[in-house]
Amino acid sequence: MPPEVRAAVAENSSPSVPRVVIVGAGIVGCSLADELTARGWTDVTVLDQGPLPDPGGSTSHAPGLVFRTNPSKTLSDFAGYTIEKFSALEVDGQSCFLPVGGLELATTEERWAELHRRAGYAASWGVRGELVSAERCRELWPLLDTRKVVGGFHTPDDGLARAVLACRAQTARAGARGARFLGRHTVTGVERRDGRVTGVVTDRGTFPADHVVSAAGFWGPVLGRLAAVDVPLLPLAHQYARTGPLPELAGAGPRTEASRPILRFQDRDLYFREHGDRIGIGSYAHRPLPVDPFTVPGYDEAPVMPSSYPFTPEDFAPSWEDCRWLLPALAGEGVGIEEGFNGVFSFTPDGMPLLGESRELRGFWLAEAVWVTHSAGVAKAVAEWMVEGRARTDVHACDLTRFEEAQRSPAYVTERATQQFVEVYDVLHPLQPMESPRPLRVSPFHARQQELGAYFLEGGGWERPHWYEANAPLAEGLELPERDAWSARYWSPVAAAEALATRERVALYDMTPLRRLEVTGPGALAFLQRMTTNNVARKPGAVTYTLLLDEAGGIRSDLTVARLAEDRFQIGANSRADEDWLLRHAPDDVVVCDVTSGTCCIGVWGPLARELVQPLTRDDFSHEGFGYFRARRAHMGQVPVTALRLSYVGELGWELYTTADLGLRLWDTLWEAGQRLGVIAAGRSAFDSLRLEKGYRSWGRDMTAEHTPYEAGLGFAVRGDKGDFVGRAALERAGQPRRRLTPLLLDDPAAVVLGKEPVYLDGSPAGYVTSAAYGCAVRRCVAYAWLPPLPAGTAVHVEYVGEKVPATVADEPLFDPRMHRIRR
Repeated sequence: MPPEVRAAVAENSSPSVPRVVIVGAGIVGCSLADELTARGWTDVTVLDQGPLPDPGGSTSHAPGLVFRTNPSKTLSDFAGYTIEKFSALEVDGQSCFLPVGGLELATTEERWAELHRRAGYAASWGVRGELVSAERCRELWPLLDTRKVVGGFHTPDDGLARAVLACRAQTARAGARGARFLGRHTVTGVERRDGRVTGVVTDRGTFPADHVVSAAGFWGPVLGRLAAVDVPLLPLAHQYARTGPLPELAGAGPRTEASRPILRFQDRDLYFREHGDRIGIGSYAHRPLPVDPFTVPGYDEAPVMPSSYPFTPEDFAPSWEDCRWLLPALAGEGVGIEEGFNGVFSFTPDGMPLLGESRELRGFWLAEAVWVTHSAGVAKAVAEWMVEGRARTDVHACDLTRFEEAQRSPAYVTERATQQFVEVYDVLHPLQPMESPRPLRVSPFHARQQELGAYFLEGGGWERPHWYEANAPLAEGLELPERDAWSARYWSPVAAAEALATRERVALYDMTPLRRLEVTGPGALAFLQRMTTNNVARKPGAVTYTLLLDEAGGIRSDLTVARLAEDRFQIGANSRADEDWLLRHAPDDVVVCDVTSGTCCIGVWGPLARELVQPLTRDDFSHEGFGYFRARRAHMGQVPVTALRLSYVGELGWELYTTADLGLRLWDTLWEAGQRLGVIAAGRSAFDSLRLEKGYRSWGRDMTAEHTPYEAGLGFAVRGDKGDFVGRAALERAGQPRRRLTPLLLDDPAAVVLGKEPVYLDGSPAGYVTSAAYGCAVRRCVAYAWLPPLPAGTAVHVEYVGEKVPATVADEPLFDPRMHRIRR
């Protein structure tokens, strides 16, 4: 073992301090070392195969753009912390952040509308920003041809991160606390014992470890293979070029790196930043250039550095013409591209980072697919996760467990990640699905749904009907508010007709994508009592709505738990993270099994639901014989089912579960029996409308781990008279909620919002919308929003594409508050 390795191991060997090895000394690894050591985990070793402080990964060539405005609140928060932290860091008198601001341009009316939506995101997430005229854009960027510009969105607090400098600053801070940074160490293996990581093997020795963090960037899949941990990301090359000196920038001195805002010309997939008297240009307009991480050359074999591939002028040529079109100075005599490269960085199938600890190899963490923009924020979240057991920022959309098994094949990752590159600057609707590869996962009813003209969107790889064209005649004559083009996209009046038909008759809903877990074994009851907030110690046949909390009292998920036998429970869950959480905590006498793929579910809901199902079974489905929140085994015709009397739409009915091989027979049995009652198939759009009228929450949209049950209006699911459960102590310490998930009714019957819009109280932003849909029964758009506690009747405004829409705080539930329709 080399002397520096022995020293690192010997000096940081306190058994009370976990030993951490971070692989990757780029911006994420250096930021994480700083965050961990600041929290007292000082036995940290950072390894990189390249030389320090500039080892040649993506950080080494990153242009450093930091924009906070994003449809994702999580990414916005990450970027905000990056700005805050780097603004406070200096090296040799140089700041690690240049607050030059950001300017996004619109050269089309479509983009101008999108900038209004982005201004809404900014207001929702607390980002300072302003929509500005073309003339103001010219003031901010004098090189612009304002004849081409409709307007812009200016965010004065955004700017440029000096990534390599920030690495140096954080390395110095972490090093002062005991961390070691070792370059020229190539990882060749990851050691394990009994399902836990125990060390990292390099070409210069082995480093014992209690925790190993992969912050290797586009080398993540390589390190993942050594650890037998899947890392679903794809490296792609992105073109970046610099012009020669421009006379218009001749006054810029050598220390004036940049003074004008970062400029984004998203209509042509371009961005610009200053480099003194030159302009740097980044392009996403070229063909995707995927890179095999297993063939990336080492530092010494790379012509420049491993993350920098040769520039391909033919790919950049169309973008150069677009640059000259927008910035006439670039069309001047003698002006051209002086240098360029194709820089490699990482994309995932959904464009979000990969964060968290592997359950298959405990102690092995991912902090991957992270751009400089979000680097410090991600590092803070991962450090909190490692040290405190949870990230204080909601990270469910970044959790490494979020992809289904069907979404983790190399072919799937390559296709979807490539499309993410293509769409970086596209105007995307929040419901817009990927077009390929589809269909991937289908329920047993898929053929029948196609026959009914289902309009499918996708979620979790599943094809999900949102409405059925067969129901179009039901929409004729309905008086519905006329929608603008944006809110009408991926919506149909048919959805409203389906919601009304559910309220008036009976409808079948495909609930197959709902995740189903079985928890069995002698310790199952005690385990679920400990893990959830409500009392599940009820007799077999009972169903309980309950919550999974983390130790800080944040809502990790909401569940329905059906006790089917003394030691057998069926759980309706939300995501793979729920299964992962339960498996991490399950004792030896408990088995947790995901049965989703082998089963299916039909929701039968509406005032005529009992008239549909009762003739099909010999069991008593009366209210007296089969009460609300009860479960039983039965037969529907020839099909054995597990029937749960639940309703997520606020109407009488049941969830009927069976095995996948019998699913089509179950659908046909119900469909045929329901013809005399006017049964329809209904989709997710109607489902969302109905559940919002009843005030039923959707985890991941309406509440996350950032929220407590009392804030989310779910205190009824917390039983203080049962034993201890995860998160209980934190709830008992919490004071009165300072925010609440609040129902709003838009005052104008013709107004519609979609979600994530800012809500204004007395003229100032006070919160944001989580979910929204037009409620056919209440004949208004229903929106739920996070706001300070407000009494019913309070007037607020929701900003939709620049327009302040009046709304009123309402009492909930808005529909059937006495539950007469469900309990009959």
